[in-house]
Amino acid sequence: MILLLSNDDGIYAPGLRALAESLQDLGQLYIVAPCQECSATGHGITVHRPLRLEKVTLPGINAVAWSVDGTPADCIKLAVEDLLSFPPDLIVAGINNGPNLGTDVLYSGTVSAAIEGAINGFTSLAISLASDTSADFSTAAQVARKIVLRLFEKRLPKGTLLNINIPEGKPRGVRITKLGTRRYVNVFDKRVDPRGRVYYWMAGEPLDLVDNREETDILAIKERYISITPLQLDLTNYQALAELKNYWEGIL
Repeated sequence: MILLLSNDDGIYAPGLRALAESLQDLGQLYIVAPCQECSATGHGITVHRPLRLEKVTLPGINAVAWSVDGTPADCIKLAVEDLLSFPPDLIVAGINNGPNLGTDVLYSGTVSAAIEGAINGFTSLAISLASDTSADFSTAAQVARKIVLRLFEKRLPKGTLLNINIPEGKPRGVRITKLGTRRYVNVFDKRVDPRGRVYYWMAGEPLDLVDNREETDILAIKERYISITPLQLDLTNYQALAELKNYWEGIL
């Protein structure tokens, strides 16, 4: 098997190392990841400057690895279009340091790496440790290995990727979930520099709108379950399609 790994925390991040250690005996491992942290870059790609990359050695990891001065989406595009001699059987992004729940998937560089894989027709998944305090990736790496082995047996539907969040500590089980609703409050910290100029730090606290009757990823993590959410590339709101056709098509 040919496995392609990436992330948004940088090529030397402990989460990526833990993931690579757990998968390196399953086949030929390739790692193409940003040279520095690219959290919350979303699906940005680099078009206004050249991309530079460097082949690197990760001690103790049996993999061919490149460090790229671009985004996670850049890394996957470079890998599948040029760097790899053969197409990957599976693309795994992670293990992210922190959760990627609900609408976080629109901002996440980790999820965007998996999305780029799916855009190019490859089975892809994003894995996150849903903890803001722990840096122990051992359980998440074990879970990632089990999921990868299962995907070798049962492929995903075309155009589908998996967003996986793993709670800190010992999980109570696994839930197949849908995306919850998460937004942020108190996002900007307004400050004044020594020269009297106003500047802002973006921060914010998550506000989760949880319906306890629904199987959302947010609720699953709150109840200490592994959340596996199937995502698709098609963002069309099919429920609104017919209504909009009836109302708007005669506007001219």
